[in-house]
Amino acid sequence: MFKNQPAGLYVLSLANTGERFGYYTMLAIFLLFLQAKFGFDSTVSGQIYAGFLALVYFMPLIGGWVADRWSFSKCVVTGIAVMFIGYMVMAIPTEIRSTASLVILCAALLLIAVGTGLFKGNLQVMVGDLYNNARFSGQRDAAFSLFYMAINIGSMFAPMAATAMCNMAMKAQGLTYVSTLPAMCNLYLDGHENAADIIATATEAGMTPGADLTAWASQYITTLTTGYSYGFAVACVSLIASFLIYSLGRKTYAHILNDKKNGTAKAAVSAGPELTPAQTRQRVIALLLVFAVVIFFWMVFHQNGATLTEFAKTCTSPEAGGWTRIGFNVWALLSIAVGVYALFNLFQTKSNLSRLISVALLALVAWAVYYFYNTTPDPLIGIQPQEYQQFNPFYVVALTPVSLAFFGWLAKRKKEPSAPRKIGYGMLMAAIAYGVMCVGSLAIVGTSAAVSPNWLIGTYLLLTFAELLLSPMGISFVSKVAPPKLKGSMMGGWFAATAVGNYLVSIPMLLWGKISTAALWGILIIICLISAAFIFSIMKKLEAATSDAPAADTDSLETVENEAI
Repeated sequence: MFKNQPAGLYVLSLANTGERFGYYTMLAIFLLFLQAKFGFDSTVSGQIYAGFLALVYFMPLIGGWVADRWSFSKCVVTGIAVMFIGYMVMAIPTEIRSTASLVILCAALLLIAVGTGLFKGNLQVMVGDLYNNARFSGQRDAAFSLFYMAINIGSMFAPMAATAMCNMAMKAQGLTYVSTLPAMCNLYLDGHENAADIIATATEAGMTPGADLTAWASQYITTLTTGYSYGFAVACVSLIASFLIYSLGRKTYAHILNDKKNGTAKAAVSAGPELTPAQTRQRVIALLLVFAVVIFFWMVFHQNGATLTEFAKTCTSPEAGGWTRIGFNVWALLSIAVGVYALFNLFQTKSNLSRLISVALLALVAWAVYYFYNTTPDPLIGIQPQEYQQFNPFYVVALTPVSLAFFGWLAKRKKEPSAPRKIGYGMLMAAIAYGVMCVGSLAIVGTSAAVSPNWLIGTYLLLTFAELLLSPMGISFVSKVAPPKLKGSMMGGWFAATAVGNYLVSIPMLLWGKISTAALWGILIIICLISAAFIFSIMKKLEAATSDAPAADTDSLETVENEAI
């Protein structure tokens, strides 16, 4: 897995880890921040959340176009700087329930989106260019899986960081987080909430509102959102780390830099298979058809910060017992992930010393899991909604070696499915994931319940299987199939498709509370199944168009286009 990889992969992956840690720290609490600070309901906050995600993933299309004409490296550095300014603006506490604060927030979100557009896709193109060298070309899929794993190491710790910042601000004022209180306080300030309900909820959590309930409600919201602002400040620090890693490791990837002053490097990056106009057209069309399916995957996958967060907030018990409770300790999750890698290394290494180290690590992991199990309160109470978002990145980190080993085993037997086929399987797996949510929601009436946390935890596991089939393989697929002169634009196209899917995230949020939760998950299941059916219906054409074989005839190409229509 780690063998025969260029050093530049690790530098670029770690630089991306820092940036993603900051981004997902912000994203873990973004919906909750909107609802607490401005009193938005799920419909409005869902629209803003989806709009921001769409912009974040659309901007790499423009960023790729700029990089194709300027410099991938300069775009990456500029993107870091622009994102830093955006997060810094978000980190400054402003007045709650204020139009001016909302305008400032929108400006900050625009800066973050523009910076991400310059950074994200172009860094991934640079990773792909490391594998234009024949020495490393066979490691491209494994490299993007490792790159994707590094992203998720950062995002695994993000919910913990956001929760820690929130708790720090709340404890400093003698307050406690209660998921229902932000909405109740905002409704009270609007004149629509019974004071007795707020007092009862606060008292039950060990807080004393006092005689001036209006002042206390404002203080509660201000303190909570200030804690969220501290979480945004974490993103600023992570970007500094990302910049330092990228700059100090420049020597490891200098040979693929596309700066105008470096003509040799530019020629090396442009080197690739000579494509006929027909092949170029076929590949672009094939990528566009894949993008069409990817739209719907991201629509259902990124419900983690939307309807799945709402489900965690209002329909899931804030308590966990047994083995489930240690899953909310990120250090316990990290220990388990280390154990997975040690186990794989134990069976794969040929060195006795390496085996001994693996055995020692496994023993240490066993002790750590035992320690966390015995020191974590049972039941664990006060689980916050954003904490569920650490399960998906944990699963990605822990399951990446399993995924690589499985597909490596298939590859040796010449049975590894193509990238488009993996995407189809990913859509089927996503349908199964929401099938679990549907079953877990059958007994829920409205949007108020206290179901077991295991429903969400299990769903995130299945969604991670889908993600591993689709996302890292899809990125690798784009970097391999995109015509050499359109690499930046095609990688941007992948993110543009993601952007459309992210905007469609708002549709289930519009339906939240208007139909049963089981019916809502049923709609997502149908979307997944239709998308899977579409990609499998054109699979042979996709695999032919993206192979290294000579271009097919024009009639075959037109058939693909007509079927897409």
